Amino acid sequence: MEKIVQTAGRNQLGEFAPEFAHFNDDVLFGENWNNQDIDLKTRSIITVVALMAQGITDSSLKYHIENAKNHGVSQKEMAAVITHVAFYAGWPKAWAVFNLAKEVYE
Repeated sequence: MEKIVQTAGRNQLGEFAPEFAHFNDDVLFGENWNNQDIDLKTRSIITVVALMAQGITDSSLKYHIENAKNHGVSQKEMAAVITHVAFYAGWPKAWAVFNLAKEVYE
């Protein structure tokens, strides 16, 4: 299994919020994303669903859609995930997420 390494926290917030950067890079990504109890494809889908359900449709969601694609989630699977979640999280959220997903998969 590939090891997930993240430096965005330190790169963007290292001087301003070093503790947050540590938690982001070392705990969230360093430990949680590298936990092998769930494969990366499933973990990526769960993350997209969680962000969609909260209405997060900014660059962080686009990053996680790209991450899902890189971990083997096909366009067809992503479309099915977004459609399924739309019934539980909201139709307008699905429209927003589909716009991001189309950018990633084109």
